[in-house]
Amino acid sequence: MTSGTRRRYYMLGGKGGVGKTSCAASLAVRFANNGHPTLVVSTDPAHSLSDSFAQDLSGGTLVQVEGPDAPLFALEINPEKAREEFRTASQKNGGTGVKDFMDSMGLGVLVEQLGELKLGELLDTPPPGLDEAIAISKVIQFLEAQEYSMFSRIVFDTAPTGHTLRLLSLPDFLDASIGKILKLRSKIASATSAIKSVFGQEVQQQDAANKLEQLRERMVKVRELFRDTESTEFIIVTIPTVMAISESSRLHSSLQKECVPVRRLIVNQVLPPSTSDCKFCAIKRKDQTRALDMIRNDPELMGLNIIQAPLVDMEIRGVPALKFLGDIVWK
Repeated sequence: MTSGTRRRYYMLGGKGGVGKTSCAASLAVRFANNGHPTLVVSTDPAHSLSDSFAQDLSGGTLVQVEGPDAPLFALEINPEKAREEFRTASQKNGGTGVKDFMDSMGLGVLVEQLGELKLGELLDTPPPGLDEAIAISKVIQFLEAQEYSMFSRIVFDTAPTGHTLRLLSLPDFLDASIGKILKLRSKIASATSAIKSVFGQEVQQQDAANKLEQLRERMVKVRELFRDTESTEFIIVTIPTVMAISESSRLHSSLQKECVPVRRLIVNQVLPPSTSDCKFCAIKRKDQTRALDMIRNDPELMGLNIIQAPLVDMEIRGVPALKFLGDIVWK
C-alpha cells in the first residue's frame, strides 16, 4: 500500500462504532511516515477526526496534522455548508427552487401534472447521502487544483454503512433526476420565450441549468472514483460480533453490485491471546471465535484479505497512538 508514487484513494467504511476513523487515521499516518504527502477526509457528518488526532480540524478547510514525517492534512467537511451549496445550485437568482421558478412563469400546473419528478422534494429538501456526495465531489475539485497535486495518498473516513450505500446509488439517482429536470426545461423553452415577449422581462434559466449540470458531472466523477480498480480501494472495517459481520457481508455484496473494488476486511477489537481468561473474557472470546468463523465461511467475505486488529489497553488518540495502531494493522 505504501509502494509507488502514483496517487491512490482508500475509502474505509462499515457499521457505526467499529473504529473506522481510528483505522483511517492510522492508515493516513502510516502513509505520511512512509514519505507520502497524504490527505485524510471525513465525509461523516458526525466527525471524529479531530478527536482521533487530538487536534482541532474543524472548519471545513484543510488543516495540517502535527507529528508525521511527511505532510499530512485533514479535512472535516461541514455538512451544513454542503447542503447550502446544493440549495444554491438548485435555485435561480432570487428564487427558491425550480418549482417556485416555474410558478413565477405561470407554469406551476406542469409541476403538478409531472408529479413523478418530485422537483420540490429533490431540490428544496436534499436527499439522504447528499452531504457525503458533495463532500467527495468538493475534494475532487480541490485535487484538480495545482496546489493539491502534491498528495499521493487520499484516505476517506466514510459515514456508517447505510449512508455509504446511499452514497453509492446517489450519482445514478441525481443523473436521472437532473436529466429529467433539464429535459423539462428544454420542453418549456418555447413557452418561456412567449412569456418573456408578453411581460417584457428576462427570465434567467441558464445559470440554474448550468449549476445543475455541473452538479451532475461532479456526481459522475464520484461514481467513477468509487469504481476505479486501478487507483481506488474500499476497505471494510468491522468487529467480531455476529451483527457486525452480517452487516459487513451485506455491505460487500452491495459494493460488488456497484463494481467497487474491495480487497481487505479489517476485524477490529479482537481479544489478544491469553493463557488465563477471566469468566467474562472467556465468554467474550468464545463469541468472537464464532464471529471469526462466520467470516471464514461467508461467501461474501471469505475471499478478502482478513486483517485482525487487537483490542488494546489504551485509547487510540493522537499521532503516536495512531502510529502504534497502524504498525499493527497495516504492516
